[in-house]
Order: sequence, then C-alpha cells, then structure tokens
Amino acid sequence: MERKEVETKYRWKMEDVFESDEAWEKAYAELEVLPDVASFRGKLTSAERLAAYFAMTEAYEMKLMRVYLYAHSRNDEDVRVTKYSAYVARVMSLFTKYGAATSFAEPELTALPEETLRAFAADPCLKDYDYYLSRVIARKKHVLSEKEELILAQTAEPMSVSSDVFGMLDDAELNLPYVMYQGKRVKLSHGLYSVILSGKDRAARANVFKKYYSAYEKIINTLATTYFGNVKKDIFYKNVRGYGSCLEMALAEEDVTRDVYDNLVAAVDAAAPVMHRYMEVRKKTLGFDKMHMYDLYIPLVEDAELRLSYEEAFELVLKGLSPLGEDYVALLKRGRDERWIDVCETEGKCGGAYSIGVYGVHPFVLLNYQQTTHDVFTIAHEMGHALHSWFSNGAQPYAKADYKIFVAEVASTVNEVLLLKYLLRTSEDKKLKKYLLNYFMDMIRTTLFRQTQFACFEQEAHAMAERGEPLNKDNLSELYYSLNKKYYGKALTHDKQIAIEWARIPHFYRSFYVYKYATGITAAIAIADKILEEGAPAVERYFNFLKGGCSTDPVTLLKGAGADLTKKETFEAAMKEFSDALAQFESLA
Repeated sequence: MERKEVETKYRWKMEDVFESDEAWEKAYAELEVLPDVASFRGKLTSAERLAAYFAMTEAYEMKLMRVYLYAHSRNDEDVRVTKYSAYVARVMSLFTKYGAATSFAEPELTALPEETLRAFAADPCLKDYDYYLSRVIARKKHVLSEKEELILAQTAEPMSVSSDVFGMLDDAELNLPYVMYQGKRVKLSHGLYSVILSGKDRAARANVFKKYYSAYEKIINTLATTYFGNVKKDIFYKNVRGYGSCLEMALAEEDVTRDVYDNLVAAVDAAAPVMHRYMEVRKKTLGFDKMHMYDLYIPLVEDAELRLSYEEAFELVLKGLSPLGEDYVALLKRGRDERWIDVCETEGKCGGAYSIGVYGVHPFVLLNYQQTTHDVFTIAHEMGHALHSWFSNGAQPYAKADYKIFVAEVASTVNEVLLLKYLLRTSEDKKLKKYLLNYFMDMIRTTLFRQTQFACFEQEAHAMAERGEPLNKDNLSELYYSLNKKYYGKALTHDKQIAIEWARIPHFYRSFYVYKYATGITAAIAIADKILEEGAPAVERYFNFLKGGCSTDPVTLLKGAGADLTKKETFEAAMKEFSDALAQFESLA
C-alpha cells in the first residue's frame, strides 16, 4: 500500500511542526547563520554571562531540533524520497558546525575553580542549569583543554567508521541467501528471518537459522575487526579522558553508580536456575527431544493471538492503562485524535516503531500496525515513550527536559506490564492466559536476561582489549558461546552458529547501551506493581518521575517512583515475577 492510499486519520500531522516544506526551508536558512557564540569565548566567568550564553544556545537548539524532527520524520514516511534524506543530511551538517562552534564552552567552565562552579549552580539566574553544572563539576578531571576538546570533537566522525562499516555490511552487503517462504523463492532479510523464526514450520526455522548465520560466517573476520575497532575507539576515549575502564566511562556519562550495574548482573546470575527451568518447561511443552536456538521464538500456546483492528487495540490499551488515571487516558485519546500517530505500514516506510519528540512540539509515534498481540503492546509501549516526553517537556525547562537514556525504557515498559496484568486479570480464557504468561516470560527473558547477557559480553570484550588482548573471531565467539550456555542451561541445544550471534548485534556499536533495557524493565515491574497495589499515591509518585526530566540523576528519579536500583531486592523482585509467571503457567497445564 502506498502512503497516499492511507486515510488521513492514520497519518501523523507533521504540519504541527512545519506547515510545508517551504516553511522548513525558510527555518533551515535562518539556522545556517550560527549564533554569535564566539563572543562568549573566554568570557564565561560570571553567572550573568553564562546565563546569556545559555539563552542564546537554547534559542538556537530548539529551532534546530524542530528542523531535525521534520526532516527525520518526513524521511521515515518513505525512505525512497531522496528530497527528505537530503534534508536529514543537511541538518546533520548543521549539528556538526554548531557542535564545533560551541565546543569551547565546557572546557572553559571545567577550567574554573570548583567553588566558582558551585556558586554558579546556586545562583538564581542559572537555576535551570544547577544539575548540568553539578555534572560539569563531576566531569572536571575528565575534560581537557579547549584546544584538545576541539580536536576530540573533530574525531567524532572518523571514530564512527566502525559503526558505519557494520551498518553497511549488515544492511547492504551481507549477501543473505534465498529461501522458500509461502511457496515462493525469496531473498532472506532481517525482517523475514524474524518472521520465519517465530513461525510454526520447524524445518523452515532450522533452515533459515543456518542460512542466516552462514552469511555472517562468510565475513566473520571482517566483522570481528570492525567490532574490535569500535572497542578500540572506546579505549581511546577512556584513556584520553582518564577513566579506569570503558564501563566506568559509560556509567559516568549517564550519572549511574556502579552498584546498579553490579546488582543487575548479580541478580541475573542468581536467577539462572529459574531460566534453566523455563527452558525445560518450554522444551516439554513443545514436545521436543531436543530444543534448539531456533525454537526460542515460537509461542508455547498456539492460536491465541489478539487479532484486533487498530481501533479495537487502542481501546484495549486505554482500559489496560486506566490505573494511571483519567488525565493519562485522556492524553492517550488526544494523541490518537489529534494525529500524533502514524499507524499503517506502507511502501518505503521506515520499519519498526518509535516515539520522537522535541521541546515545544507534541511527541509523534511511528507504528507499522498489524493485527498481532505484539503490535497491541507496541501501541502501549510507544505511547509510554510519548507521554513521558510530554510530561517531562511540560514540567521542566529546556535545560532539564531531556531525560537520560537510562530511564528511557521505563515508562514504555510500565505501560506494557500494566496492559498485560489487566489482560491476565480480566480474561477467563485459560488458553489466552497461558499465552499471555508465556508472552510475559519471554518479555523478561529477552529484555532482562538476554540484554544482561549482551552487557556481560561487552564488559568482558572491553576488559580483554583493555588488558592488551586483540579481539578476533575466535575469542569473541568463545566468550559469547560460554555466556549463552551459562544463561540458558542444559535443556537447550546450543547450536554452534549461535557463537557468532555477537557479530549481528547493532547495539554493540553503542557500547554499554543494552544493560539499560534490563534495568529499565526491572524498574518498570517495580513501579507497575506499586501502582496496582497502592493506587493513587503510587501513581502520583510515578507522575513525579515522568515530569522529572533530567532534574537530577536517573537513579534518584527512579527511587522516588518506587524503584530503588541501588538495592538488590528490586532486581530480585523482578526475578520473582518471572518465577511466579512460570509457576502460574505450569499450574494451567
């Protein structure tokens, strides 16, 4: 289906950003004249001057982000339209020029005495920047001279080459083979691989699993070298900035304490026996003598999918999220009715789903809705992101509105957990309940256990390189294979191809990103449970979190919402949810 065939009510209203391409061009032309930030160089020595600098950069950045939002979203409507891909490239060029122009500011601030920075943070004219300035103080020993910071800023593009090479190999030059699908010989793709892997035909699953990984195997040395290059990039920045490890550097960037990461890994390690038991139950339920890696993505209960129209699915989401109160539900309806959401899959449209928002504009959500259970939950998930941005932008000044990646998946997953528990409470269909319990267990398996497995791989790979060990296909594959065995246990046949799964994970090129999915679902489970147990008081605490932006560190914000990640008990409670769901599933046999 082409985009022009989609009813207007199912297309996002990008006119809320710019009325036309001509209006975008006019705004872009104005932004080509960079603000006179150079006049502040060497003069950020008083609270008043610093406040004036921030006022200038804020005004420019808000306009720049609006221009970016329009270009990015129009491009994703149909990637075949080169006009909008050119828009994106032009905006990214502006980001680079602006970044270089303002690169002097943080080194200048960092060079100031700590007592001066503390005085700035306490000054009323800089109240919107008190948290930012506290982070400048924390980073003080890791920021270099102005000249050195300018050089580092200019390394961003060449240092992204490993990621760019991986993207080109994975998206364009992987040379995936042809397979039979629905009676036709078609070229395998990443999307089709996922579809077949979750399908009923076991022979097809086995065949596509082997063929998919065989494509990676043919270029595994190149992929190993590419990944090693990315790790070496991290080590370069770690060394230059004086951090003890790449993990320490990544945690510092998010203002997250090491105990949070260690609590996650320890809790998942301790819960491995429960995952092993789930593997045994899965194997038994499927009736297999041997259960392979390609058997992990099929539901244990057949023919229990929620096959709902988009309208029906949205109404179900509204009911499931009703514990969050009338105002939250009304805002969900507003997003639907005022066309914040792009609903339908069309030719050339970007795949998957996401939420995007910038300060001063309501958020937008991209979907490719299909009548599946997963897509019903995707509505709840992406609207969770959208309303998190809405509340944060509405409650915080620009400087504090953009919440950290560490908490980015919390609101979306709270919505999923609330929807799932609503369905479990209200459904009288035993088959559907079993299906939903399986869905919940696999959500925890893939988001909590699997992402922690990924994090441990990253941590050890970086540690190996930091010790001076070169990374190659053999030691990376051996490391990954051993972790796979550790997390899944003996009930699963660990096919040799899975040893190179590390080579196809794009998130590994955003180092130490994946663990945040695991902490995110842990926090979300804790918050959702408190909302269902306590009602209004827990909802109020949660809304304070949604409105918190980056007004303080993310761990403190979550603690206020009822998810204390500095305590092992929070992680253990998430593991108990998994264990309880497994016990319920078994009791319904």
